[in-house]
Amino acid sequence: MQGQDPGTARTVTSKRATSRQARLAIGVAAAVVVVGAGGVAAFGLGGSEPAPPPAAGLPPGTAKVTQTTLTSTEKVSGTLGYGTSTPVLRSGSGTVTWLPAAGDIVTRGKTMYSVDDHPVPTLYGSVPPYRALKSGTTGNDVRELEENLKALGYTGFTVDDDFTSSTATAVRKWQKDLGRDETGVVQPADVAVVPGDARVVELKAQVGGPANGQVLTYTGTTRTVTVDLDVAKQHLVSQGVTATVTLPDGKNVAGTVTSVGSVATAKPAQQGQSPTSTIQVVVALADQAAAGKLDAAPVDITLVSDKRENVFAVPVGALVALAEGGYGVQVVDGSGTHYVQVKTGMFANGQVEISGTGVSVGIVVGVPR
Repeated sequence: MQGQDPGTARTVTSKRATSRQARLAIGVAAAVVVVGAGGVAAFGLGGSEPAPPPAAGLPPGTAKVTQTTLTSTEKVSGTLGYGTSTPVLRSGSGTVTWLPAAGDIVTRGKTMYSVDDHPVPTLYGSVPPYRALKSGTTGNDVRELEENLKALGYTGFTVDDDFTSSTATAVRKWQKDLGRDETGVVQPADVAVVPGDARVVELKAQVGGPANGQVLTYTGTTRTVTVDLDVAKQHLVSQGVTATVTLPDGKNVAGTVTSVGSVATAKPAQQGQSPTSTIQVVVALADQAAAGKLDAAPVDITLVSDKRENVFAVPVGALVALAEGGYGVQVVDGSGTHYVQVKTGMFANGQVEISGTGVSVGIVVGVPR
């Protein structure tokens, strides 16, 4: 400008430069949007090249790509106990003259209850007594009886589906030891059949009452965790899935899903909530002793719903959303950085599985502080 003082000109020039720097800074800031710790940053690339990082080009924090196993889990509530109780049924006449106490453990060959002062022994199996077993009878129930006789120490017969005269001889010896009439015939009301060791839960009959119908209920002797799982979470479980059971004292015990119900049960709506449907899931404990004497105790169960082994992973906060789509990571290389596009996989425990060209163990990536 003609006639302008040189000092004034320098001042104007300086102000214009400052204005241009301010506009440039605003433009860079507009190209980078940080969504917070643990979130994803969005970078406008303006083509294939990322916007230049702020300041000296180095991120505020870094982390290394690791090769690890990612596990996805879901926490649900359950009850520690002995599982669902099952009734012992008897069809026949007579009077109950003895019953065990709740909590008693009844094993093979031992008396489940007594009728007319005669013991009713316990046998293991899955076929309920439904007919008289005697010479000439064949079937799975015969094999079941013979397996039990052999386990109790009786011999002289072949374990098969045929009730022979040799089987009848063994039965008479067994009946003599029980103090019963030595008929060589086993009537349905003479025995109680259960899958294994039985823990008495509740007495249904009374001493002096009729020995017909439900006599008592029982469970197994192994403590399990029962979960009423919302059907919306059914995809999380299947037989064999591992689980961690957290006991009331905070101790963690390993477990495995042993059964998943196939029939849903509707539950009425609680106050302020919608009605739900659940399926029953049973989890077995790997260490029975770890549960102490707890029974009917509330516990937390962490189910492993998915697992990815030997994958590359970074903190979730290391991901950046690319303007043209997809995700990348900011790789720190010496005193500079560059961006590598990645494909994401499982997200778990604050980490994310990544893969792509240039991704390997030990490379350093930027993360927010």
